[in-house]
Amino acid sequence: MKAPRVTLEQWRTLQAVVDHGGFAQAAEAMHRSQSSVSYTVAKMQEQLDVPLLVIEGRKAVLTEAGEVLLRRSRTLVKQASQLEMLAINMDQGWEPEVRLVVDAAFPTDRLATALKAFMPLSQGCRVQLREEVLSGVEDCLLDDSADLAISGMSIAGYLPHQINQVEFIAVAHPEHALHQLQRQLTHDDLQTQLQVVIRDSGHHPIDAGWLGAEQRWTVTSISTAASLVASGLGFAWLPHHAIERPLQQGQLLPLALQQGTHRSHYMYLYANKDKPLGPATRILADLLIEHSMTN
Repeated sequence: MKAPRVTLEQWRTLQAVVDHGGFAQAAEAMHRSQSSVSYTVAKMQEQLDVPLLVIEGRKAVLTEAGEVLLRRSRTLVKQASQLEMLAINMDQGWEPEVRLVVDAAFPTDRLATALKAFMPLSQGCRVQLREEVLSGVEDCLLDDSADLAISGMSIAGYLPHQINQVEFIAVAHPEHALHQLQRQLTHDDLQTQLQVVIRDSGHHPIDAGWLGAEQRWTVTSISTAASLVASGLGFAWLPHHAIERPLQQGQLLPLALQQGTHRSHYMYLYANKDKPLGPATRILADLLIEHSMTN
């Protein structure tokens, strides 16, 4: 790739001429001589072999090509400034990236609210977001692929920060055989029916929740489990926040269990214990705590 013929400073000069309404005004704003500003713009046009400005009366006006190039140059100059600021932030210990691993059962709306609040404070820091199920979150902490992690499990050797509860509900389609019994359901009733469960994504999967059904089908995501159950296939315990719409639309109905229709699990925020938290990671952690508390 050939080196650019026009420098960022030349683009900044052209922007100043347009934004301040002329060569003299741009020279004053940039603390340069008018002849220097005029020469810079003339040199640009020569290097690009494209007319950028034309003189109409006593005013310099952008050509059609000049308007297009000026618009693109604003993005270029902004990105260059952001790149320089990122370098400064990194030199001061600001991380270029935060790796966040979240259990799939964690409410997405609360996660989105925290990330939205982090965006204007991120100073160029990227967020790598990854969803796991059950022990998959723990694996990410153990293999050093997470800076922050949200899990519903107690992870040995890590200090948890309790943030909120997630409510799980036992549900099935309204026309499912369990609802047709029209009475409180026992574990014996559930054992005869198909249960849809979400697979643990860890290297050494664990069984969690009630798994007493003789027939189980395993899927990899909460959304798939909800879709299958809403279509009339089996029953499942699913996070309430993930199935609010199908519950409201009558596609899912809570099972009338004698006990255990609703189960609540606390969620915990963990930090990588093998390296100190950088400023961006600390800010994101605080925002996750702030925006994840139960209303």
